[in-house]
Amino acid sequence: MRELLLIKYAPEIFLKGLNRGKFERKLKENIKFVLKDMEYEFVEDSGRWFIQSTYLEEVIERVKNIFGVMEVCIVHEVQNSMEAIGDEALRVLKETGAKTFKVETNRANKEFPLNSMEVSREIGAYILKRLDNVSVNVKNPEFLVHIEIRNNSYVIAKKIKAVGGLPYGMNGSTMLMLSGGIDSPVAGYLMARRGVELNAVYYHSPPYTSERAKEKVKMLADILKGYTGNYNLYIVPFTDIQLQIIEKCREDELTIIMRRFMMRIACRLAEKYNINSVTTGESVGQVASQTMEALVVSDDCSDRPVFRPLVAMDKVDIMDISREINTYETSILPYEDCCTIFVPKHPKTKPRLPEIIKSESVLDIDKLVEEAIEKMEVYR
Repeated sequence: MRELLLIKYAPEIFLKGLNRGKFERKLKENIKFVLKDMEYEFVEDSGRWFIQSTYLEEVIERVKNIFGVMEVCIVHEVQNSMEAIGDEALRVLKETGAKTFKVETNRANKEFPLNSMEVSREIGAYILKRLDNVSVNVKNPEFLVHIEIRNNSYVIAKKIKAVGGLPYGMNGSTMLMLSGGIDSPVAGYLMARRGVELNAVYYHSPPYTSERAKEKVKMLADILKGYTGNYNLYIVPFTDIQLQIIEKCREDELTIIMRRFMMRIACRLAEKYNINSVTTGESVGQVASQTMEALVVSDDCSDRPVFRPLVAMDKVDIMDISREINTYETSILPYEDCCTIFVPKHPKTKPRLPEIIKSESVLDIDKLVEEAIEKMEVYR
């Protein structure tokens, strides 16, 4: 008997038809990249993926955060005999201390003499004969004895939930507008979970935003890196743009004009670095700049798709995800970003595009955008 990890990928990948092989290859490539500095063996058996390593706990911690992996299971490999399967199933159940159980079998090896139902029935009887004070509960068992029969047989000892989604890098790229708040890191995570490659831009307004605010955003970017691997964070100086808007535009239009500049810069960077889309952490109606009318005015500055994966979520939903992905505690650190300074007392919630275009016409838009990009810092 040897202990292995069974890697189960998301069922959605099974449904990709002729493209399934591309998704499987990308996922396998991502797994091998994450484990590149470790000693391990990648084992395949009749369509199932297994990993053997003397560092299984470390492998689990890394692999469970790979997009496309739905579940990581600790399994015990045994010979293809009912006695070997029964002994291992009995041992695993004993270790759990469960008083009720159910046996489920997946038999991919059609040369095995019993079918899945017959194996489950026989192994259940084998356990009941040898273990006192346990019973079968098919509806709500304390422990599910799961058996895989392929070229070899495997008894699953423990299941660990993984992040699921699609293999990272399979669905194009996006420029994430990453602030220091709760929402945008969650938006980036959700896009990456759909296989979209991340880049990020942060707008920094010294001296009104501190170096601590910048470091906070770097920390958030680093947490996301744990799911995506390395990517570029572009830190764009935004003070001059904000001061020009304050000096020359109406106070109630400050926020929406500022958002339009952010969108222009994100799109300009996306064009420069061949990035397909822009992603924001906006949710309809959450703040004044996120009304339907404001989003329409903001999107007028975009030359590529703008994705808002949080658009229909409320704040509680978003906070729950941020805790799950470990960005919440960093996001609530009390360092202001450029979106929380120079906020008008009564921001316009239903801006009209012709009026906003007229208001910002007094600004040298192209020059301000280009100067900001020229002065930006790039972190990988």
